[in-house]
Amino acid sequence: MTKQKRTAINPRRDEDYPNWYQEVVKAADMAESSDVRGCMVIKPWGYAIWENIQKNLDAMFKDTGHVNAYFPLFIPKSFFEKEAEHVEGFAKECAVVTHTRLEDDGKGGLKPAGKLTEELIVRPTSETIIGASFSKWINSYRDLPLLINQWANVVRWEMRTRLFLRTTEFLWQEGHTAHETKKDALEETFKMLNVYAEFAEKYLAMPVIMGEKTESERFPGAVNTFSIEAMMQDKKALQSGTSHFLGLNFAKASNIKFQNKEGKEEFAWTTSWGVSTRLIGALIMAHSDDDGLVLPPRIAPSHVVLVPIYRNDEEHAKVMAFIDELISQMKEMRYHEEKIRFQIDDRDLRGGEKLWDWIKKGVPIRLEIGPRDIENNSVFMGRRDKDAKDKIGMKVDDFVSNLTEILDEIQQNIFDKALRFRNENMINIDDKVDFYKFFTPKNKNNPEIHGGFAISHWCGNPECEVKIKDDLKVTIRCIPIDAMEESGKCIYCGEKSNKRVIFAKAY
Repeated sequence: MTKQKRTAINPRRDEDYPNWYQEVVKAADMAESSDVRGCMVIKPWGYAIWENIQKNLDAMFKDTGHVNAYFPLFIPKSFFEKEAEHVEGFAKECAVVTHTRLEDDGKGGLKPAGKLTEELIVRPTSETIIGASFSKWINSYRDLPLLINQWANVVRWEMRTRLFLRTTEFLWQEGHTAHETKKDALEETFKMLNVYAEFAEKYLAMPVIMGEKTESERFPGAVNTFSIEAMMQDKKALQSGTSHFLGLNFAKASNIKFQNKEGKEEFAWTTSWGVSTRLIGALIMAHSDDDGLVLPPRIAPSHVVLVPIYRNDEEHAKVMAFIDELISQMKEMRYHEEKIRFQIDDRDLRGGEKLWDWIKKGVPIRLEIGPRDIENNSVFMGRRDKDAKDKIGMKVDDFVSNLTEILDEIQQNIFDKALRFRNENMINIDDKVDFYKFFTPKNKNNPEIHGGFAISHWCGNPECEVKIKDDLKVTIRCIPIDAMEESGKCIYCGEKSNKRVIFAKAY
């Protein structure tokens, strides 16, 4: 019997994937549950990842002509009531403010007082409140396009929560734009979908599929919703970003009108698009292993951690002087036009304990530096894309001259591994029996990791979609943008179909 390899995270992924995820978050010291039910505290390491997501996405938004603004957290209930589909879609998730203050209840406690004449909704999304501003800002075709982004928090009431993936309050960005023509608005919708896909693959090292959502999965009030879908290591899908073509629906609800070039009044065509701290959950589940978090260098809070190894004060002084000289060289370097991010771990702990802390935090490169390394003018390097015991000695000059190439290699290796996993678990299925077998665990009481992405025909009938969801908890993740016209039969009812869609279990 083969001895099971000892791992830093217990349980392992194959033993209990949901608990493995929670343990990775805990071991990396990224976040914790708040005393406020359903909310989370994002700790410094987790927030540093979000800051890097923000910084790089924000640059991409600005490169495509968008500017940042900020809108109220509170939205009058009447604003929501203007767009029927929108209010229906979010009604069960809304937090509502009904009073303006607290006062003594005469029993040693407090009670709400100052009832509002109109209730305020705590922002679940901002189409309606931003639409109110757009209706004031837009008067002429000369005011278009209007390209706005907002970095904010939102509240959507959740009963079952999971850190980063589903919490009552979360952080996100939401883009909102208005355009002169339908063509311009559709171009914007696809442009931002491509921005998200590029960011996911280039920075998060996470391969994604771009596609359109079915009507049942569409954003409330949108004409079309498009998404990027990624496969996690439990073979489930995670919707990692959305871009919505809103048509004229929200413009009519918010009275966003402009005078066209002929002097006639028209409604503007609008879009909205967003990603959230859910991306951090995707990052964890796409790349991490049974030793903890694995971070692609382009998004990692630190590229390199330096761990001094010494036995006495004299050795400590020599090692730190050596590290200071190495750091002075790294400070002169740039990785994709950014400074090399590094940490020195000089805590009063055993070397092995410190190194395992950084393995669990996912730092791409670990350097152990002791007296013997100083004698050889070298460093002892471990990489997060390799086994924890797989370390090599490198001359300092070689390390410095090759550092950016090593980081790029780690980034590419992480992407290639995720792409390989997705491709191995994405399959064309044309037989209903095979389809149901693919999504049914062998152990129903304690389901093993199973399924994947089934690329199958669908006739377009929502009833077939509902039946599959009821039977298997499987949904159509998207209709791929690059899906070819192809004659076939619906995987559920056998009726004619001209295109394959992606079915999967999902978060």
